Amino acid sequence: MIYSKSHWYLVTITKCRAFYKFYYKSIGFLLVLFSFFAHSATNEQIKAIQQSAENYILSHIERPAGGELQVKAANIDSRVFATDCPNDLHASSSSLNSQSSNITVLVECPEDNWRLYVPVRLTTLGPQVTLASPLNRGQIITANDVTISMVDLHRFRRQGFSSLNMVIGAKVKRNLNVGSVIQDRDICVVCRNETVMIKANKGGMTITTRGQALSDGAAGEQIRVKNTKSNRIIEGRVTGIGEVTVPF
Repeated sequence: MIYSKSHWYLVTITKCRAFYKFYYKSIGFLLVLFSFFAHSATNEQIKAIQQSAENYILSHIERPAGGELQVKAANIDSRVFATDCPNDLHASSSSLNSQSSNITVLVECPEDNWRLYVPVRLTTLGPQVTLASPLNRGQIITANDVTISMVDLHRFRRQGFSSLNMVIGAKVKRNLNVGSVIQDRDICVVCRNETVMIKANKGGMTITTRGQALSDGAAGEQIRVKNTKSNRIIEGRVTGIGEVTVPF
């Protein structure tokens, strides 16, 4: 088949147009890709964003008494848009629940019109009485049996003790292993059917007598006791090992 010169000319023009169309599309794609990576966050910018989120939590969440608060911002994808903000980064959060193990912080640069939500993990460590040696049910806790350890309070949500004096002399109600955090349900500061000291205070005067506990009680709990002299049953608050204070 013989083609005319005009036919070859049209074919050539069509191929050239297709080539240039593909060429310009490729150039456009590369420019967009270059622009994307050119505006991606640097390692220094990411660290600044994470530090801003962590500092915000540390300055707004109260540390536990005698304990510490540890914070760790989540990893940030380096492809996010960020700049070297002309002024300090601004951080905020709509929820600041100290009982939560994760808080989301909004970090933004108003001058350059960008913002980023950063999850921050909280670890709240507080002093708790733990066992240094195993104890069996019915044993009396001595000073050698317990120690103070820093415990993650988010994981341990039951009622424990922060002072050794609150448990020394108490009776263990069940078998406990080394390292266990002593909970109020594990011991009785005042134990049922045992003899207790009943105290009544008024105007600097203290009256004491002996009685019998009618139930187990932890420090601060209110229990019923029987005055062994009068056989009268009264209610009092556990204020120490084998001690109950009643209103006077």
